[in-house]
Amino acid sequence: MTPTVRSRREAPPPSGPSVEHEHEHAHARSGDVAVVDWPVAAQVAGRLANPGPSASRDELDALVAGLRDAAARAVPAVLDVTRMRPAPESAATSDRLSDVYVVDRARWALANTEVMASMTDPLMAGLSARERSQLSSPVTSLVGATQVGGVLAALSSRVLGQFDPYAVGGDAAAPPLGRLLLVAPNVLHAERSMRVRAADFRLWVCLHEQTHALQFAAAPWLVGHLRGRMGELVDEVTNRSREMSRARWDARIAGAGRALVSAVRGRDGVLDGLLGPGPRRTFEEMTAVMALLEGHADVAMDDVGPRVVPTVRQIRRKFEERRDGAGRGPADGVLRRVLGMDAKLAQYRDGAAFVRGVEREVGRDGFNAVWTSPATLPTAAEIADPGAWVRRVHG
Repeated sequence: MTPTVRSRREAPPPSGPSVEHEHEHAHARSGDVAVVDWPVAAQVAGRLANPGPSASRDELDALVAGLRDAAARAVPAVLDVTRMRPAPESAATSDRLSDVYVVDRARWALANTEVMASMTDPLMAGLSARERSQLSSPVTSLVGATQVGGVLAALSSRVLGQFDPYAVGGDAAAPPLGRLLLVAPNVLHAERSMRVRAADFRLWVCLHEQTHALQFAAAPWLVGHLRGRMGELVDEVTNRSREMSRARWDARIAGAGRALVSAVRGRDGVLDGLLGPGPRRTFEEMTAVMALLEGHADVAMDDVGPRVVPTVRQIRRKFEERRDGAGRGPADGVLRRVLGMDAKLAQYRDGAAFVRGVEREVGRDGFNAVWTSPATLPTAAEIADPGAWVRRVHG
């Protein structure tokens, strides 16, 4: 049988600590009590995830080597097109913006359980024994693991790359080098299905992800800022979960049902039930920042131009068709909404429009003031009105 891009033997990990090794330490730090059994969640995702397209031994070797080479080649191109540099206090340098890992779908899911555990487990550790018993038990922990694992399995086939600044316990004072995950089977499937030039597409993907690495390297305070905001949201969800744990079962089921229907209809109904006005403002603030990060990376990956990626315009055209779901059925559309992929797509486009709008008024160097401090990040209203950000920041 033709091998797939899945196992350690078929897609060897890079030098340095493996994702599995890091995961063991992350779980050991998390304590004994958790709403979700994270190792089980990773196992569920790994078992449910389709391993991806088939490839020969030579194709697999070329794929891994090609992705590693593309990640390295993307660094000088990103520095050039963005006119940004890593801050002196960052662990990144002009030669190395991130630790690069070429992974399969199961290991991508595993890495994401690490991030989730690092965000949620400290909150559980701060609860009283009684509160922990209300929110966590062997049964609820396994149910949570099954749910999270199922979602990660569904997402694992759709992510080409991901920059993770939180994997090693990011600290605003001394942020570590972030981890760049390139999901080999998904890159292979995308370049085959779109019939694009493989070397160009791999570089194009890496340009986007290395731009993310540069964003956090140029603004080392950003990881601590986002971690703090996410902590506030997780804390709010935890508080609401306490209330739900005391509610009648029929009320819990009805609330979950309404949230699911709202999500399928394209609204953020889950948040309607879990966040109050204050945390919702925090969520909107984070959404604006994520739109900035994704839109900026999309602009950078296209602005390198044909000199760096000869077929960049063809790739963008075909990729937009793929993003819009060309050739996919109604069931896929429902899944995209449940997983929040349509909202994520809007972030890319709204963020790119913001970046372009600001640059038209104050140029690229003027736009780069956005990385100065939390005060210069755009609000949700400013993402929709770039001129408002220019007036506030540049006067």
